[in-house]
Amino acid sequence: SENEELEEIASADLKFLLLPALLGALTLKQVDLSRRMEHLESAREHFLRFLKLCRSYGLGSFQLPTATSSEEGAGSPPAPRDPAQPNLVAMAMSRKAKIERYKQKKELENKLASMRSFVESGTAEEEQIREFYILQIQKWISTSLEEIESIDQELVILRSRDTARQAPAGSRGPSRPARAPVKPFILTRDAAQARVFGAGYPGLPTMTVDDWYEQRRRQGIDSHSQQGFGEPDLGSPACPSPPAGASDEESQKQQQEEKEEEDDEEALQKARNWDDWKDTHPRGYGNRHNMG
Repeated sequence: SENEELEEIASADLKFLLLPALLGALTLKQVDLSRRMEHLESAREHFLRFLKLCRSYGLGSFQLPTATSSEEGAGSPPAPRDPAQPNLVAMAMSRKAKIERYKQKKELENKLASMRSFVESGTAEEEQIREFYILQIQKWISTSLEEIESIDQELVILRSRDTARQAPAGSRGPSRPARAPVKPFILTRDAAQARVFGAGYPGLPTMTVDDWYEQRRRQGIDSHSQQGFGEPDLGSPACPSPPAGASDEESQKQQQEEKEEEDDEEALQKARNWDDWKDTHPRGYGNRHNMG
């Protein structure tokens, strides 16, 4: 009863105060993903009921978590806060509270480990049993506060996921325009090859390269107009031919050089001797003695 004091509860009955916290811990272990949100909300209610019960009996000093949106339905909605401007004071206080809870939890675990053997063996006195259960309750207070914080974060994620699923398709962005289907075809070299492919694959239309160019010409697509879009002009030569005047000048110069070489016997003999020497002396022949 909430009208009782902590001293009025028998030492053997203190363990029953842990029932809501244990129910919350067992509810979190449910593995049915389709009912995950329902299990989270149920576990949060168990933990919150345990914390309120401990608060009414004066077991520990802590601040109760804020109510969720479903629990605030009957009351006025909370004042909106800009998410771009976080409350730095509240964040600092929350961090400090977490550190304090962690230190207290470690101290309680060490005390419980030293007293557990006496209580379980039945050799502990009533005062030791009472202290043992009170320490257990204080430990579960820290655990409940941590679990409620974790549950609130997971609920936000689940609700955001459900909202995204229920959003209409038009709000997710403009859809891409549908492309016209392109019919497949096979390019062949000549009409005979086209007949061979056509006999083997009657479902695919075939045409020769000439037919394909003729079709493009009828459609008004000129090969010269497509050179700007990266398609080469197959009808044009690979390299531009030089002007006629430049070609005549180079040929005359080459003929004059050949005539001079034929007239100069000394230069011709020197060139022949140089070719013979290169045949018997490969490149790099004289540097082999200096190799490290």
